Amino acid sequence: MREPKQDRSRATRQHLLESTIDCLATQGWGATTVSVVAERAGVSRGAAQHHFPMREDLITAALEFMFDSRMAAIREEAVGLPVGAGRTEAVVGRMVEYFTGPLFKAALQVWAAAAADEALRQRVVPLEAKFGRVVHAVTVELLGADDADPAAHRLVQATLDLARGLGLADVLSDDSARRAQIVGQWSVTLDAALQGGVRVAGE
Repeated sequence: MREPKQDRSRATRQHLLESTIDCLATQGWGATTVSVVAERAGVSRGAAQHHFPMREDLITAALEFMFDSRMAAIREEAVGLPVGAGRTEAVVGRMVEYFTGPLFKAALQVWAAAAADEALRQRVVPLEAKFGRVVHAVTVELLGADDADPAAHRLVQATLDLARGLGLADVLSDDSARRAQIVGQWSVTLDAALQGGVRVAGE
């Protein structure tokens, strides 16, 4: 039986989005053209442009699709996280994995290009704001933190800022050994702060 047209279209779109992220992460912004992505996805350029008329449409859609997929996967994987001792380190490790994975490397290419391209920047800034809100909410959820507490809110944000920095450090060389030590130490500090309560900076 032939695959329904709607299903084929959906599969083509997903292949294009996944190929875009792979191309951005491994080849960079300049090499990620519609033609190159279409070839990687095994479809014609015309088919690619049918789904995404402009390169910017393809790239921003790919980032959003892969981000939503990754956050959904992290939530699903949460059932396997330890309860009690070790949970904080497991959660911090998950967030660091996100910021050292292909999606983050792909996003870096787009953010850098957007800094010099106002039209692209106008597309990217709202996406970045959405990504920031969602990844913060997911981290709060997994840690079981009280986000209404200003100190806890800032601690979660500090965790994500740390994870982003570790992701940047991993771009040019394998930083995994040092990263594991930092994740372990920060997790101890974060767990103690969240469990014992901390004073809001400036008070």
